[in-house]
Amino acid sequence: MSVLYTFPGQGAQCPGMLHTLPGHPEVRRTIDEAGAVLGFAPLTLDSAQALRSTVAVQLSLLIAGVATARVLFALGHEADMVAGLSIGAYPAAVVAGALDYADAVRLVALRGRLMEQAYVSGYGMTAIVGLRERQLERLTAMVNSRDAPVFLANINDETQMVIAGRDEAMEAVAALARKQGAYRCERLGVSVPSHCALLDGVATELTQAFRSIQVRRPHLTYLSSSVSRPLFDGGRIADDLARNMARQVRWQDTVRLAWERGARLSIEMPSGNVLTKLTADIFSNGLAVSTSDTTLNSIGTLMERKQDGGDSSQSAAED
Repeated sequence: MSVLYTFPGQGAQCPGMLHTLPGHPEVRRTIDEAGAVLGFAPLTLDSAQALRSTVAVQLSLLIAGVATARVLFALGHEADMVAGLSIGAYPAAVVAGALDYADAVRLVALRGRLMEQAYVSGYGMTAIVGLRERQLERLTAMVNSRDAPVFLANINDETQMVIAGRDEAMEAVAALARKQGAYRCERLGVSVPSHCALLDGVATELTQAFRSIQVRRPHLTYLSSSVSRPLFDGGRIADDLARNMARQVRWQDTVRLAWERGARLSIEMPSGNVLTKLTADIFSNGLAVSTSDTTLNSIGTLMERKQDGGDSSQSAAED
């Protein structure tokens, strides 16, 4: 039985997320390496005020994800496959061995700046819960126009989606969605309209930066949440990373792919448990846990039991 590491996207951040990482040498190494690249102390990134910046959010998620996975590896608990949502693809690629961590820090800092500069205000993302994909596609098509762009950005599960676009357009889609039976329409803490055509130009700029970066064949299976398939070629992974900000996220399909490839234990890197909740239904005969809710010692026990073919569901319930 295989183990999947998942890495969350923007919106999962929380104040103090770097300060609450385990007191382990691998955490210190990860933070110090990032500081050497950035030229400032990474622990200044996770204050409530700092996290109002897209750059700080994305760097914090990168650092936290890589640090936690390194601790688990140091404890002898390695994954078989990785998957990341949006910015989460970067720590996933690092952990899979496809992308050097220092290069990831540089690229994520640039990615955040480009996204932040592209849309200063008036745009963002909204979660819609209670409708199915085809229903929400029809509603966005009704509203979407040159002056009021809005797109279906994330398919997280069968009835949980995210739209991206101009504020007024998202409000119009949300109003229609409520009439169609949606029971929650919530503006997310994201100021950029990600995972849609509005970021095509920014993705092209980031693609240029990747031309000077070596992206290798991964030693763990890298699952792309943009195309819901494993990528083994460095060039294709580079393209996936550079352009995922402008591509729709198909998280449900990606989790199902991991299950079909033998994953039975899913472990979410910091912070939060959003992906764990989204993964739980597909892993109903396996187990999905979050490092934010479960101690690393308990996670190690779960991994050992899963890899030995044991049932760890009762252990997780007791944690």
